[in-house]
Amino acid sequence: MVPPATSSTKGTTYMGMGIDGLSSGLDTTSIINALMNAEAIPQTQLKSKVSGDTYLLNALQALNSKFAALTTQAAELAKPDGLAKYQVASTSPAITATLAAGAKPVSLDLTVTQLAQAQSIVTAPLQQWPTSPPVLTFVKADGTTTEVTAVSGSLDDVAYAVNKSAAGVSAVKVASGTAADGTVQYRLQLTATDTGAANAFTAYDGSAADVAAGTAASLTSAPGAAVLRTGQDAQVTMWAGTPAEQTLTSASNTFTAIAPGLDVTVHQLSASPVTLNVTRDAGQVTDAAKDLVSNVNIILGSILTQSAVSGGGAAGAVTSGLFTSNSTTAAAKDGLFTAVVAPVNGRSPATIGINSTKNGDFTFDADAFAAAYAKDPAAVEGTLQVIAQRVADAAKAVSDPYDGTLSQSVKGQQTVIDDLNGQILKWDDRLAQRRGSLQAIYANLEVQLNKMQSQQNWLSSQISSLDPSSSPKK
Repeated sequence: MVPPATSSTKGTTYMGMGIDGLSSGLDTTSIINALMNAEAIPQTQLKSKVSGDTYLLNALQALNSKFAALTTQAAELAKPDGLAKYQVASTSPAITATLAAGAKPVSLDLTVTQLAQAQSIVTAPLQQWPTSPPVLTFVKADGTTTEVTAVSGSLDDVAYAVNKSAAGVSAVKVASGTAADGTVQYRLQLTATDTGAANAFTAYDGSAADVAAGTAASLTSAPGAAVLRTGQDAQVTMWAGTPAEQTLTSASNTFTAIAPGLDVTVHQLSASPVTLNVTRDAGQVTDAAKDLVSNVNIILGSILTQSAVSGGGAAGAVTSGLFTSNSTTAAAKDGLFTAVVAPVNGRSPATIGINSTKNGDFTFDADAFAAAYAKDPAAVEGTLQVIAQRVADAAKAVSDPYDGTLSQSVKGQQTVIDDLNGQILKWDDRLAQRRGSLQAIYANLEVQLNKMQSQQNWLSSQISSLDPSSSPKK
């Protein structure tokens, strides 16, 4: 009888394992891999397209981000105060000034007559607080009272209680030498946390009720105590010596909005008026124009570079750029170029130093711009703002997240990539099934060949047994 074939025949295994075997003598794994490579050609093509489309998508997104940034920059310059660039100069270090939004050209004469300072007093020399429990009351200039109680007569505890209170006073224990008997003594220095007359205070040894009754002693009335500084406001006199003379006060040494967008800080008294001049800053306006042209050029150059065709001729093949034949980027480039190069009220942008080139971008002549600005600042600002508004409109038409042409192109490209990735995933399942099918076919082939070889071996042995030459001689 024919012996049965088994799955344990050397070189033959089933699905999920290698199926190369001695029965067929075939490199089954290599055969299946080769067949699968051929089966996977459509998926490979899809992956290649996804790679190329993703590269294009990334380039479009980067370009769109540049257009969006340009939209913001140009729109800011196009605002009514977008070119309100000013500088301030002081004729004396006694006063410094800073500019904020809304500043306007102005010239002011100020005389510093008083600096702001914080109230500060020092107690008489003490070893510990004279009353127990220590109770202090602080009375501000407006009559507001704050009562402070310490846990002990230790000057450290008293200082701690004052610092933790709502009195608006800081306390520090300072060394004060020794008494006649050699005992070490200290003082408490009490200082208002804020400058200004409104933050001046009087400190009493006693409760608020004692202060109201007139029985609490002022700390500065004790022998050796003193008022170090009186809380006061800063004062400046504007237009001194004229009928319009006016005194301004501030609780701090800074006067906010003394003129539109102008803050001044006083540092020392001035014997004569200090002049503050707020003037147009031609340098800042020039820089703003230069930056606008530079960012326009970055975008135009990026589109031009990625639209260029390289190679060709007898030396090699022609290679297209990412944006070659891309109508969206071409239209975006043309719209931006036109926004800058078009005349403003019949005048070419070249009159303010913005010149187009044969390469399709622009150069900026800072000297020409500065000269035009010095001659007629308002006209130059008006021309630049018109250009900035046109640039903002052109850039927004491209990069608006809802209906911008380039934004829509990015969304469409992303949709295409998502669809291709979905097809690739379906091919993964399809190819996995196909590989399983091939493995099953070749596994079965090995089994069948093994059976045939077993039959062949059995038949050979039977035939050999019938061969007369193999019988014993008589």
